[in-house]
Amino acid sequence: MTRRPARSLEASVTLLVLVGGFPAATALMYIVWSYWSPVSAELRWTLTVLVLATYLGAAAAAHQMVVRSLQVVSNLLGALREGDYSIRGTGAKSGSSVGLVMDEVNDLGHTLQRQRAEAVESTALLTHVMEEIDVAVFAFDPHQQLLLVNRAGERMAGQAAEQLIGQPAADLGFTPFLSGDTRQMVDHIFTHRHGRYEVRRAQFYRDGRPHHLVVVADLSQALREEEKLAWQRIVRVLSHEINNSLTPIKSLAHSLRRIIERAPAFARSDEVQQGLGLIEERSGALGRFLRAYAQLARLPKPQPRQIQVAPLVTRIAELEKRLRVAIRPADDIGLFGDQDQLEQALINLVRNAVDASLETGGGVTMSWKKAGPLVEIQVEDEGRGLSDTANLFVPFFTTKPNGSGIGLALSRQIAEAHGGSIALENRTDGPGCRATVRLPLS
Repeated sequence: MTRRPARSLEASVTLLVLVGGFPAATALMYIVWSYWSPVSAELRWTLTVLVLATYLGAAAAAHQMVVRSLQVVSNLLGALREGDYSIRGTGAKSGSSVGLVMDEVNDLGHTLQRQRAEAVESTALLTHVMEEIDVAVFAFDPHQQLLLVNRAGERMAGQAAEQLIGQPAADLGFTPFLSGDTRQMVDHIFTHRHGRYEVRRAQFYRDGRPHHLVVVADLSQALREEEKLAWQRIVRVLSHEINNSLTPIKSLAHSLRRIIERAPAFARSDEVQQGLGLIEERSGALGRFLRAYAQLARLPKPQPRQIQVAPLVTRIAELEKRLRVAIRPADDIGLFGDQDQLEQALINLVRNAVDASLETGGGVTMSWKKAGPLVEIQVEDEGRGLSDTANLFVPFFTTKPNGSGIGLALSRQIAEAHGGSIALENRTDGPGCRATVRLPLS
């Protein structure tokens, strides 16, 4: 059994007008056309046409009035549905039913326009906050594909957002973080960089479907900053206290040697002369040692400018005179950084590589490449490799007989001041070690 379609509003209004006027029109026609009416035939037809025209015209006018009012309301609601909140309805009589409907629709448009402006401003604020915060934010859809990533996440993943969006969580190494505890402390490797991370997971809904939000904070960076501040305080204290003692000791040793040389009655023992000379020499060496460590506490803030990688690497290789440093050619890359500080960091790495290769008769190679938003500069040696990687970047720690333990710590401090990192690892393609400096392109 099929249901009859409901009669439209305009058809119902037209029918009501016709039904309401039908008795009056019928009565008038009866009077005009009755046999006892004294009206002439011409007048009868004139009155008939006039009555029918007025009767049907009133019904048509009522139909058009209803249709126009409904069409105006429909157009206004359609504009609101499509997101155009600037259109307003006018022309309706104030206080009428149609006027009340227009006022309500116009107020709805004002409200939606204000709410959209607030939503756009809130979204812009949220986007700006996400881009500026130091923690990496990743959002995954129900199919565990990356939906959103901020700038810190790009740096952590080593790729631009355009390359990351749409990648599965498994390819990014995030599958373990999408289940289990909502807060995890993990030792993980991002972009070949091992560190200690705090991972937080939350769930949010979009289009009625659950999505995953993963926030990753690099605790290693914060711990290294605290470690650096601690070493800086220690160095300042040691420099102050030891220099206060070294200066008079060195001066007194020098004065005693001069006195002994001028005293003819003194035996001028060679042992005394040698002892005083040793005191003066070691005092000077210890002073130079402390001045080297003071660089950790006085490293200035980088002054970035445009740098080309190829000339930078070439210049560093040419500075090393003990061993020829080979360069693996590649397309030149531009980045922003403090050229003096970056040169110092690379000089330290090349010097360590040359020291290691001279022991085995191997060579040293420098190369560079672009890795997403980063540039990687690598220094490879053919030495014996790394035996202890836990203390490589600890100040005062060194495996060289005459080393100060300052080079790698200073190099890492320079790289991290530029928003980058340094990693040292044993090579898998042959003997030796590989040092990789990762720096952001901008």
